[in-house]
Amino acid sequence: MHFRFLLFALLLLLTLPRATWAQRRTAPAKAQDTPPKAQRVELLPGAGQLIGGDFNGRQIRKLIGNVGFKQGDTFLYCDSAYQYLDQNAIEAFSNVRIIQNDTVTITGDRGYYDGEKRTARITGNVVLRDPRITLTTQVLDYDLNRKLAYYSTGGHLTDPENTLDSQKGYYNTQTQVFSFRTNVKLVTKDYTITNDTLQYNTQSKVAYFFGPTRIVGKQGNIYAEKGEYNTVTRVSDFKRNAKIETPNYLLGGDQLVYDEARQYGVARGNVSMTSKKDNVVIRGDVGRYWRATGRAKVHGSPVMRSITSRDTLYLAADTLVNVESRENDPGIVYAYRKVRILRGADLRGRADSLTYNRRDSVIYLNRNPILWNEKNQLTADSMEVRMRRQKIDQMRLYANSFIVGQDTLLDFNQVKGRNMVAYFQDSKLKRVDVLGNAESVYYALEGDTAVTGVNKAVSATMALRFADSKLQTITFVTNPDASFIPPHELKEEDQKLKGFRWLIDQKPPRRAVLGKHFAPPVKAKPKVKAKPSKAKTTKPAAPKTRSAPRPAPKKAAPLAQKPAAKPAPRTKP
Repeated sequence: MHFRFLLFALLLLLTLPRATWAQRRTAPAKAQDTPPKAQRVELLPGAGQLIGGDFNGRQIRKLIGNVGFKQGDTFLYCDSAYQYLDQNAIEAFSNVRIIQNDTVTITGDRGYYDGEKRTARITGNVVLRDPRITLTTQVLDYDLNRKLAYYSTGGHLTDPENTLDSQKGYYNTQTQVFSFRTNVKLVTKDYTITNDTLQYNTQSKVAYFFGPTRIVGKQGNIYAEKGEYNTVTRVSDFKRNAKIETPNYLLGGDQLVYDEARQYGVARGNVSMTSKKDNVVIRGDVGRYWRATGRAKVHGSPVMRSITSRDTLYLAADTLVNVESRENDPGIVYAYRKVRILRGADLRGRADSLTYNRRDSVIYLNRNPILWNEKNQLTADSMEVRMRRQKIDQMRLYANSFIVGQDTLLDFNQVKGRNMVAYFQDSKLKRVDVLGNAESVYYALEGDTAVTGVNKAVSATMALRFADSKLQTITFVTNPDASFIPPHELKEEDQKLKGFRWLIDQKPPRRAVLGKHFAPPVKAKPKVKAKPSKAKTTKPAAPKTRSAPRPAPKKAAPLAQKPAAKPAPRTKP
């Protein structure tokens, strides 16, 4: 008998769950409800010896040497055989060979062929061959009516490009699709694929996966729980918890399409890209990865998290792009549109766009950025945040620099200038150098309860020194002009420098920075059943009397609080 293609089937027992599964997966042609009456199996001339008779009440032909049979387009050859005339069946021994349609050949040590049901079972060193593939197993069943083959004792499939092993296998010779189950392993020239349930089309060379699947390759590993892989184009389309893992990165999502030839991947839904070497994670809705150029782009509410031993930096924007130019390069992160920053409890910010150079730990904020450090607000046309040993070391403000701090009496201490450099120690503000057109307004307090006056100064440059983020001294350099205004002489125009803006309402909340990808879920408050209250008779409450409101004392301090006594302006030599 000559079969159309490879693999083994469950002959007549397709009512078993496994065979039903195979039929559903491979969509075999429907068998007729009432198959036509089978042809008689014919004995071909040339047998060496024929012995006929009744054995145990059954009519049997015993044939020895050069035995051959034919039924339709199916041929069976062997060294010896029993032909059961009353059942239209053959039991074949030694060098069994079945040929169908001159395309598929099955060989084995022993076989049984049922001519009425048109089913065959070959056992012992079974090999199925056709022009494309070779299959080896120990037991193979084949249903000629359903065109379905089945094995359950372990099989090994090879073609010119791939090899496949599994414990169980089904093959539909019409669709030429294999279905494999249990300990499946597909080896291609680029990958080794393991899973528990797999379909493989021998013509298109496309593998379909069901259940946890791992693909191990030279360029990286892939994991998914459903999907497909084209072994010719090397394009994979995975769903359900899909991940691509390279030596440096882990890219995952609900759906993941990866083109190995182009080294390009697209992830959608709960996207996560992790840089292993520096513990940086970017999450969003859609992610794209170009392995050849080391470029990754994430959009759809993306957030970057950079964990250090000191603190964690969160960076959110409409779009995040990470670029690495070479191996072991930390790379550069570009963020644009509606950038939000969060680092620890003391630093938050926003800007139109941002560049984070992870090579030298410098963050560049562009187009009117705003930073809030403790009680201080920093604004400028652009800024730099320089990190050192995973801590904030410097902030550099360029053009229209302005620092505002609210003191304990809610007054605003202000410093402005062309450029500024703020120095930090242990992430706390220690000194600010104002470079060019420096101006300042700060409130002198007495015991944090009363304003003793306002210090106003203009100078080419200034140096402000802080302790615990509170202003201690101001040093004026180059042509200083300072004055102290007592409270009773203070006018409204003396309280604010030109360009003053208090933008605390724009300070992004923590949850707005973390977004849906990092923010913890909001816990629903347990419902409390109201207890029925007993009716009570109460006397009307006497009206409360209020005293006239007492005016609150004014507070003050620049980016922090001021000294109680008015400081005398000092000019550096």
